[in-house]
Amino acid sequence: MNIKFGNRRIIGQKRAKEQVERILDSDRISHAYLLSGPSGVGKTAFALALAEAINGVEHLSDLGEYKSSKKSSWFTHPDIHVFIPKPTSANTEELRGRLELLAKDPYEIIDFSRRPSLDDDSSKNLQAFYPIDYFRDDIRPVAKLKPNEGNRVVVIMTQVETMRKETANAFLKLLEEPSDRLMFILTTESYESLLPTITSRCQHIPLGALKNNEVEQGLIEVDGLNPEEASYLARVSNGNYAMTRFFDVSKLKENRESVVEFMRMAYGQDAARLSTIVQDWQSSNNIEGLIALTNLIEMYIRDLMVYRETENKAFITNIDQLESIQKFVTALDEARLEEMIDHLDSYRPALRQNVNPKLIFIVLALRFSNLMRGLDPYIPDENNWKHIPAFAE
Repeated sequence: MNIKFGNRRIIGQKRAKEQVERILDSDRISHAYLLSGPSGVGKTAFALALAEAINGVEHLSDLGEYKSSKKSSWFTHPDIHVFIPKPTSANTEELRGRLELLAKDPYEIIDFSRRPSLDDDSSKNLQAFYPIDYFRDDIRPVAKLKPNEGNRVVVIMTQVETMRKETANAFLKLLEEPSDRLMFILTTESYESLLPTITSRCQHIPLGALKNNEVEQGLIEVDGLNPEEASYLARVSNGNYAMTRFFDVSKLKENRESVVEFMRMAYGQDAARLSTIVQDWQSSNNIEGLIALTNLIEMYIRDLMVYRETENKAFITNIDQLESIQKFVTALDEARLEEMIDHLDSYRPALRQNVNPKLIFIVLALRFSNLMRGLDPYIPDENNWKHIPAFAE
């Protein structure tokens, strides 16, 4: 069969696409698939495309002779059901509104944790999960349905790592005794945190981090950005296409100025100025905005690494910061730049876990201060719970 899976909308993921094409061509369809990968790489979009392909809906993919449905997309198909984690306060109408957005754009940000409100850019992130009553009242009844017109009843559940323990145990019973024409498509950003009894019953389809050129291509071809803006956004995306599409380039460049100031104040250990900078970051950004700031810091450090090795400005991303980069490299030739990036990487998960952002950036600045001088951080890794140097005596 001439199936071109996801070719109409899925960004990148060549290996995963080919894996699905082989599955569909072999007609060896599993009752459960688990899509794993970092945030923003298209797990939900991929799950929707797979659900459509299973039921012969030609929308996100060119199915060729595999097309068997007249439905326009997964959203109008009676046998495809999508569930997302929700806060306890969310109602059916709120969930419906988010799925309607997803129907228009499979990369839309619809989860409550990253987008608490559809009406404004609230910075307050909500905790969303799968409580047991959500499973019993909404998900399990759908899993007992027979196909209306498709090949299978397909149940998509995103971010299944947020399932409560009792929900995961109840869900496991469905996986252990699936009906012949029922399929689950699950997504997760944390494969290792799932119960082994769940992962062992699913066919795993890993989605990789998107490359800069893939993000750039999507921004140009799908989102209509000009090549210059798309190229810049791709470099700060950290592989997160879904969120990068909503970045304000002018805001990012403004933040880049504050990032350079952050680096200066970290070296100078200017506590008052550092506190002002990071307080502003905390009050004006949600979690994804804070992650974007860490991406800007990393990009600046990588520019320092490149310029220190090559002294070639043609390779610099932040070319308008060339003067500060040159001064930094000249004055701090022993800076341990690679270790600074390692520390940055280790702190990103803490931001996602709602650790106080101001404390995170202050601690990062303290570590950077010594690393810029070629010294070990005040607090060794084995005692990383000691945050303030004055307390280390």
